[in-house]
Amino acid sequence: MPIPEDVTGEEIDKDVRQELQSLPKTLAEDVAKNLVMVARLIDEDPEGAYDYSRVALRLASRVAAVREAAGFAAYANQKYSEALAEFRAARRMTGTAELWPLMADCERGLGRPEKALDMAGAPEVQKLDKAGQVEMRLVAAGARRDMGQLDAAIVTLQSSELASHVVQPWTARLRYAYADALLAADRADEAREWFAKAVEADRDGSTDASDRLAEMDGVEFMDALDEHDDTATETDADAGSDTLADEAEDVRTDLDTDNGDADNGDADNGDADKAETDVNKD
Repeated sequence: MPIPEDVTGEEIDKDVRQELQSLPKTLAEDVAKNLVMVARLIDEDPEGAYDYSRVALRLASRVAAVREAAGFAAYANQKYSEALAEFRAARRMTGTAELWPLMADCERGLGRPEKALDMAGAPEVQKLDKAGQVEMRLVAAGARRDMGQLDAAIVTLQSSELASHVVQPWTARLRYAYADALLAADRADEAREWFAKAVEADRDGSTDASDRLAEMDGVEFMDALDEHDDTATETDADAGSDTLADEAEDVRTDLDTDNGDADNGDADNGDADKAETDVNKD
């Protein structure tokens, strides 16, 4: 895979760079560059990110950061079985629980929501930081919805983090998930309130809460276009009327010119009257 000239490998996190020190220098540089490309492309070009992650994996499969990056790239491409395997490998190498919510969500992606719920109640959850615990709550609520348990999903999302007025990095997604669950349960008024709260917290556009809110409020984004079409129709109609009037005036002008002919004068005046009558009807 080609690496752009502006990528040096120094862009990676210092902790990852430290992990790569176990590799020969040239190899470490190559792996670092591929990891930079994974991070650069994963949102806009997941397939490209996946390709770079496979290169890094071939070069340094025994480095935890590489296995984790490969897991994220596979996850972004909905390759849940592969992502789960990579996350498990990274977790074995590091001994940390931070990938636990992602592993549980992979279980959901594989059609095993019951397994995801089991993981939500495991001791590993207590080892997560606040962001990880909120992520685990989102996964658990999603699993409940997968199983058709809407009320349980709503209750799962009800927490001190949801009620807090302090905006955190996870606040918008948590409020959005709660609003979406309420709407699925036919609690539209409450859903609208929480979509609005999600919009307030969504400072970086991580959700489409504003679009959902506009949809609930009945905002039609085609109104402006429709109004333009109506105006165009009215303009065409006016233009048609002007054309008929112009034609009638032409007839009257022609008839005035022909009035000097005594034999045809009366007949021409009759045609003018008829043309004017036709215009007025139109």
